Amino acid sequence: MPERRMFSRVVYLTPANIKQGDQNWTSNVLDLSLKGALLSTPSDWGVGNETDYIVSFKLHDSDIELCMELQLIQDGGDYLRFQIDHIDIDSASHLKRLVELNVGNDDLLHRELAQLTDLKDTV
Repeated sequence: MPERRMFSRVVYLTPANIKQGDQNWTSNVLDLSLKGALLSTPSDWGVGNETDYIVSFKLHDSDIELCMELQLIQDGGDYLRFQIDHIDIDSASHLKRLVELNVGNDDLLHRELAQLTDLKDTV
């Protein structure tokens, strides 16, 4: 099967909180990209829906917390695949830096940032 991903994923294992309305779940971030995140499915997870979820997590050895609004795109048993719908500028900067440090290829990172900008322009 050909690779369809437009954005590099980096493995980043850290506890996370998922929130939607009055509901809260504890989960773990498994990997991240500039466009989305893969999280483990919480043990008390019900059926997901299309309303945005707020996902937050702290960077390792830091008080920096990333917070983003995500749309659930796949609820697949052990994993929840999310697409970033909205992210504040500070969280976006930290996410970019995290990906930059883990991708290790400036050209690839800049190409992905350009693709992300192009995608936003078409919406």
